[in-house]
Formats: sequence, C-alpha cells, structure tokens
Amino acid sequence: MTYIIGISGWSGSGKTTLIEKLIRFFVHDHSLKVCTIKHAHSSFKIDQKGKDSYKFYEAGASKVIISSSKQWATINKVEEEEASLEELLMLVKKNIDIVIVEGWKFNKINKIEVFRKKIKKPLLCNDYDSFIAVATTSKNLKIKKNIPILDLNDIKGVGNFILNYKN
Repeated sequence: MTYIIGISGWSGSGKTTLIEKLIRFFVHDHSLKVCTIKHAHSSFKIDQKGKDSYKFYEAGASKVIISSSKQWATINKVEEEEASLEELLMLVKKNIDIVIVEGWKFNKINKIEVFRKKIKKPLLCNDYDSFIAVATTSKNLKIKKNIPILDLNDIKGVGNFILNYKN
C-alpha cells in the first residue's frame, strides 16, 4: 500500500526544505521509494529552451517523453483543465512506498502544516480538518484543534510521526 501525506503551508514557510529532508530520511534510513507531487504556478517550465523536447512541446505536441539511461519524464499539455490531485496520485502509486504532496492546501488528503510566525499568515489547521499535525519552530504555539505540534527541525521526529500515523 502506498502511503500519501501532504505538506502544506504558506509560501516561504519551509515546505520544500522539510520535504527534501524527509525524502533523505525515508530513502536512506528506511529504504522507501518516495514520489513527490508539487503543485506549481501555471507558468512553470521543466524543459530548457533550445532543447529538442522543448521544441516538440512548443510545436504543439500533446505529450513529450524524454528518456535516458538515468531518468525519464513526461510532459503533458493541459487541454481543458488542470489534472486533479486524485488523477495524479493514480499515476504514481505503482512501486512507490510513500507519496509526499506539496501544496494543495485545501485538498482532503492528510497533511502536515508547516508554520512560521514570521510569514504573518493564519494557521491553516484551525480552519481545515485535513491537517493532522503542525510542524513549526514557534515555541508555545496555540492551535484550536487537538493535533500534535512537531518540531520542524526534528526531521527524524516528523518522519517517524508520518510513518506511524494511522488513518
């Protein structure tokens, strides 16, 4: 069974750094196969201008697959509406132990909120039920729900919380 956990929070809160460290923890300490899914702005580019695959996409190909002996990627053109998180999850569950989803703050998957007071934004977990914990560096953080407050700098603690969490 593939375990799915979201890492959400406001921009600048430290989501990407936490995810990078969690990937290393899951891969190196637990030998798990990890997939990440990141929600991005509509204008992101994963290919480089001037490369053949970029030219194929810009020419109008609906799908471009780039493959080498070390990695492969698929670039899909969105024709109508953005793929839902559920559709993307169906594509990645094969041979993966854990999927870490960055973003999708308002989706119903279980999530850990990354929170920093310096961002000066409200806690998301107070208003949305899908948050199962908050990871923060803030001491004495007060939240309205009965969920754990995790030390954002304790990667082993956050990682073990995820591995031991029961849906």
